[in-house]
Amino acid sequence: MEQLPSNCRQPPALGSSHLFADNLKGFLLAVASSAFIGTSFIVKKQGLKRAGATGSRAAVGGYGYLMEPLWWIGMVTMIVGEIANFVAYIFSPALLVTPLGALSIIVSAVLAHFILKEKLQTMGVLGCVLCVVGSTVIVLHAPEEKTPTSVEQIWGLATQPAFLLYTLSAIAISLVLMLHYSPRFGQTNIMVYLGICSVIGSLTVMSIKAVGIAIKLTLEGINQAVYFQTWVFAMVAISCIIIQLNYLNKALDTFNTAVVSPVYYAMFTILTILASAIMFKDWSGQSASDIASEICGLITVISGTTVLHSTREPEPPSSSDLYTPFSPKIYCHIQGNGEMGKLKEDDLLSEEFVAVVRQDYFT
Repeated sequence: MEQLPSNCRQPPALGSSHLFADNLKGFLLAVASSAFIGTSFIVKKQGLKRAGATGSRAAVGGYGYLMEPLWWIGMVTMIVGEIANFVAYIFSPALLVTPLGALSIIVSAVLAHFILKEKLQTMGVLGCVLCVVGSTVIVLHAPEEKTPTSVEQIWGLATQPAFLLYTLSAIAISLVLMLHYSPRFGQTNIMVYLGICSVIGSLTVMSIKAVGIAIKLTLEGINQAVYFQTWVFAMVAISCIIIQLNYLNKALDTFNTAVVSPVYYAMFTILTILASAIMFKDWSGQSASDIASEICGLITVISGTTVLHSTREPEPPSSSDLYTPFSPKIYCHIQGNGEMGKLKEDDLLSEEFVAVVRQDYFT
């Protein structure tokens, strides 16, 4: 077999340097993305509060927040962050980019302390430090991923039996959560809304990475728009993003930001790394020590988010939530001062009324 002349071959050091440069670009973009996304959580939360004060809340199916300028500012901020995140996935493996999302939790925690008046305790600061330390360990041991040379090659990775099994499982779990558990337990169990966001989110990242690589190759002169696989990945990404935003809005409007951010981050990160490891085989060729270090870094980051969450004060219930109507037959509410609303005479005779008071009103 004829070998290329020595002056035409790419030195191994040059290829390694190129991969390091790509990882550095992905790292910087991921950090910028976290700053924008962390800020967007707070701005959108403020917008949802304003919208809920004048109309139906997002948690109960209302879409009044679409008329709230502050929510749109938060939305634009999140889009900028997601675009930076999108580009980061082009240059770096998900194992590097996804855990850096912990930095968005630090940003949201600090801003929540000053804007939402959710106090950040001393242990919360420790949680932030743990997130930074864990992220640093992951960055230092992140794998150097080889970029696929065509969207057809990515399609081959996406249609391998192992990833098809993961995809079908993710879709089945999401449908069960959306159709069965969300109407019944969505308002009381945070795992329902965030479970949907996280499971669908892992598929979002894989499809976005595929679209990003296709765009990159097209800009380099290798047109990928002629392949139907590119458009399939694009449609999957758009559909998943819409579902994520819908249920993330419900989670933010129902539960405290201090709970939503860390739980969503932990679930999303674990599932995304799992999906990436199955599809792109991120850990292939890495030493056992590097893999162990990355797992330890991930555990450290998740521990930091847990500590940060546990030291944040719970959000007080809004006045609009003090009463929970059960049906149109309920006309009477017992107010805090003991006064009673008007009842129809036939309702009093038939005793078909229920007085409802939230238990936490008296605590």
